[in-house]
Amino acid sequence: MDWDKLRIFHAVADKGSLTHAGDVLHLSQSAVSRQIRALEESLNCTLFHRHARGLILTEQGELLFDATQAMMKRLDAAAARIRDSEDEVFGELRVTTTTGFGTLWLAPRLANLYKKFPALKIDLMLEESVLDLPMREADVAIRMKEPSQADLIRKRLMNIRMRLYASPRYLEEAGTPHRPEDLSQHRLISQNAGAPQVAAGATLVQQLMTYDIPSTLSVNNYYGVLQAVLNHLGIGVLPDYLTDDFPDLVHVLPEVESAEVPVFLAYPEELRHSKRVAAFRDFVTDEIFAYRKRQQG
Repeated sequence: MDWDKLRIFHAVADKGSLTHAGDVLHLSQSAVSRQIRALEESLNCTLFHRHARGLILTEQGELLFDATQAMMKRLDAAAARIRDSEDEVFGELRVTTTTGFGTLWLAPRLANLYKKFPALKIDLMLEESVLDLPMREADVAIRMKEPSQADLIRKRLMNIRMRLYASPRYLEEAGTPHRPEDLSQHRLISQNAGAPQVAAGATLVQQLMTYDIPSTLSVNNYYGVLQAVLNHLGIGVLPDYLTDDFPDLVHVLPEVESAEVPVFLAYPEELRHSKRVAAFRDFVTDEIFAYRKRQQG
């Protein structure tokens, strides 16, 4: 199958228009159209439904687009590896992690990475859904559980727990609970039960709600929970990695905590030799080591 025709087909399918694909490929609309017709003839099928508002893939077209999309991602990965020079770390690195960890722990530390590698371009994707690393939806992932996808290199970074925290001002005004039963006199701030989150955190919140807590505030991510706690609204269920950057938070009821939650870093096997991935992996590992050392101190 002619690769040049596949490349043109992929651009048309991606843009949904002969004209827009031609702009990207620097070809005339008629040249693009000729290549698509030739490809359809060679495959003996129709790849697009033609409509006044654009082109829509047929069932056969969707099958071919899935294949060319996978090919393009593989080519992008190969190009990234080629661009990683002997002595430099540069170019785009797509990193995905949860909203809470990315906002509250990772992003504030990225200055240390840029200081060392100023030519890096980090695309930080914060979302709870798990992106497909082998299909190159992201280059590196940091997740609160061991990835199940095949063909991944994974590294366990640390373990965290969900614990109870409050601001000094809130405790001064509302009093400090000394037993879990005392939570019935306080407002509990936690992630929304319907929001994607680690099971250990959700389980802890369910246990806490058995203490007849009259007032609650639920948020769909830990950043919102933290902001509410910092603004003295109540006692929050938060990951313990926050204590390094928010030392004024008061750890309430130390005996109340979730089960351990493992934090993993993962990336595709094909990026094993990528200098950008190695630079990011080493940066995160160093930051975790420094964090643990401060915690022990």
